[in-house]
Amino acid sequence: MPPVFRFPILVSVSAVLISLSAVYCAFPASFLQLERAFPPTHHVELSALRARDGVRHGRRVLQGGGGGVVDFPVVGSSDPYLVGLYFTKVKLGSPPTEFNVQIDTGSDILWVTCNSCNDCPQTSGLGIKLNFFDTTTSSTAKLIGCSDPMCNSAIQTSSTQCSAENQCVYSFQYGDGSGTSGHYVTDALYFDMIVGQSLIANSSAPIVFGCSTYQSGDLTKTDKAVDGIFGFGQGEFSVISQLSSRAITPRVFSHCLKGDGNGGGILVLGEILEPSIVYSPLVPSQPHYNLDLQSIAVNGQILSIDPAVFSTSSNGGTIVDSGTTLAYLVEEAYNPFVSAVSILIVSDIFPPVSLNFAGGATMVLKPEEYLMRQGLVGAAALWCVGFQKVQSGGITILGDLVLKDKIFVYDLAHQRIGWANYDCSTSVNVSVTTSKDEYINAGQLSSTSSSLSEMLSKMLPAIFVALMLLHAMVVPIL
Repeated sequence: MPPVFRFPILVSVSAVLISLSAVYCAFPASFLQLERAFPPTHHVELSALRARDGVRHGRRVLQGGGGGVVDFPVVGSSDPYLVGLYFTKVKLGSPPTEFNVQIDTGSDILWVTCNSCNDCPQTSGLGIKLNFFDTTTSSTAKLIGCSDPMCNSAIQTSSTQCSAENQCVYSFQYGDGSGTSGHYVTDALYFDMIVGQSLIANSSAPIVFGCSTYQSGDLTKTDKAVDGIFGFGQGEFSVISQLSSRAITPRVFSHCLKGDGNGGGILVLGEILEPSIVYSPLVPSQPHYNLDLQSIAVNGQILSIDPAVFSTSSNGGTIVDSGTTLAYLVEEAYNPFVSAVSILIVSDIFPPVSLNFAGGATMVLKPEEYLMRQGLVGAAALWCVGFQKVQSGGITILGDLVLKDKIFVYDLAHQRIGWANYDCSTSVNVSVTTSKDEYINAGQLSSTSSSLSEMLSKMLPAIFVALMLLHAMVVPIL
């Protein structure tokens, strides 16, 4: 996760269950503890989901045009009871070594485990083979020295410093007591690229990433281990920032997370085109994807909530985070929200909910985007409110519960985020700005190499990077 010092958010972890009328089930309040991942085939309790989200939030809170098409295989599911975190495979070094890394829009750095790492997992309960980066066996690897401009920039943060061996090193400390430290390396990141109408296999670009030599706490647990973290934040050390600064990719990325069935979806470095997308400006000068949430409506009626409870501060505001499983609402908004939903329930019909943001952008939530089915009480379906209560002054977080079944566009070039309801099992068009708008159908990327070559002659020129989200047990869905 990111090179920052963080603390866990204290939240009330009561859940609200709804059948034909409001039914409440309470859990004891606690500090949320870190869970990095769960096997996608295992059922997980709601308390465990909150625990994983909570420490993730604790990690995050204190964080102080040209290109081509790239298809990264990604595993994961958005079902909160299967706990579908999203992973991708990246190839680093010469010869390339493949690493399974967790996709994380709430952090900046790509880091993987070094072969010299102490107390690092050697096996994973997720059914993946763990690999270790070895700088001595990669002919293109280079340690980042203290005189390197990127190190000088990173030293401005409290997590990076210069070692006695003149290496640029980092130490990330997390609120649950876990942490990782290591050194920065520059080496080749490999991918297959489509530029215009040409397929360029085995393309590569040098990037700076972290090589972890020490891990502690929950990061050492073998049952939930991956090879590292792939940060998609806005910082200059993030891969998207490094690639876009050299015109290898555009400074925009998008995702569409499939919410039912086996999950899956699409994640692209590029702008997904959809006429119904609405945009809201990012709050300026924030390290995360902060939006200005102004009001909440239930069944078309604006709730009586002071907009000041959503104001952005060092430990407040509203964040869009695709790495969070549930959704979190500050208590001054949570209480009237749950009350309004409970009052307006008619038989098995639940009211629509609208989140209203700056710029006139509204996010309409269907019941399955703020509720989770828990089972049956007699013949009646039992639903749990998926939003969790955060203490006064805390951060409202829009996780996968809310983000699923929507296109989301993170337009860093114009500092805005857009969204639209969408069937994420279907193809999307992706565009970047060149002399004119040009696009390609991202659904074509999952085809075989031979059929892909045949389609290239029919494609309009396009410049974007695509990461196709797959379920852990199936082939690409698009």
